[in-house]
Amino acid sequence: MTELQAEQAAVMPRIESQSQRSRYRDVLIALAAFAVLAILPMLTGSKALLDFVIRCSAFGLFATSLNLLVGFTGLVSFGHGMFFGLGAYGFGLIMQRSGLPVPVAFVATLVITTLIATVIGAICVRLKEIYFAFVTLAFQMLIHSTILSWVSLTGGDQGLRGGIPRPAFFGVDLSNHVHLYITSCALLVIGLLLMRQIAQSPFGYTLRMIRDNAIRASFIGIDVWRAKLTIFVLAALFASTGGIIMALFVSGAYPEFAYWTISGEGIFINMLGGVTTFLGPMVGTVLLLILNDTVTRLTEYYGIVLGIVILFFAIGLRKGLMDFVVEWYARRRNGSGE
Repeated sequence: MTELQAEQAAVMPRIESQSQRSRYRDVLIALAAFAVLAILPMLTGSKALLDFVIRCSAFGLFATSLNLLVGFTGLVSFGHGMFFGLGAYGFGLIMQRSGLPVPVAFVATLVITTLIATVIGAICVRLKEIYFAFVTLAFQMLIHSTILSWVSLTGGDQGLRGGIPRPAFFGVDLSNHVHLYITSCALLVIGLLLMRQIAQSPFGYTLRMIRDNAIRASFIGIDVWRAKLTIFVLAALFASTGGIIMALFVSGAYPEFAYWTISGEGIFINMLGGVTTFLGPMVGTVLLLILNDTVTRLTEYYGIVLGIVILFFAIGLRKGLMDFVVEWYARRRNGSGE
């Protein structure tokens, strides 16, 4: 055994031990977060607050999954919203037309999303930067146009009407508002925990290497196309789950769920919260929904206010809120340590 191999053999167990401790810590944080969210209905009778958390669950999963592409892999997708729409329409159509149990319809929707994302991803991830962004946008517009045109299946511009059946399963009745709230929180926490494990895994660090220098990554034997396709499909699954939550919340699906503005909101959320910290998109989601709920009540010039907010983050902070806070804290800690 050479000296280098001996050094690596000594270091690897330490890295694996640290990684295992990090996983346990993440699981404990996830359980604590779910416990806090689960007792919220007992502390407040505010339906508006529970609705807010359900919407945060849907858009938080969507925005965090987009950050797996943008922040961790360097793939800026302008069409990620198509998977949010696919999740909502896929789940809604299965429940309306087949009458399958909710868990089966959930899994079937994810299978459909996987197949479509694999085909679209296989084409898109071969492209670089701006071409990737615009081709994903083109696919989103194609799916949106299909939804509008296929009136007999999707309801056209009126969306899926008549509500989505939500038969009880395992004692869970999603027509009950509290049950829907708890289920949404559970999906959010599980989704974030899984995405966190992906980001912190060796595969997650491979994605960062591809983001920083794809040519160098391919030189050392990494299959860049396969890694990009894998994360594209995984991100689509989490976005689709967000769409399913939204379909359950509004008991329907509408063409706006698959329109390009949903992707624009995802980009905006990531700009607000930050892309270099894992929880940045969740913070951005909360900020955007608060802005949506408050600004629209105060003024009709909602677009102008949002434009000013974007300029503040883009020119003033030059980063998202969480990125700014983390960097500020690191500078302060280093300064006090000197």
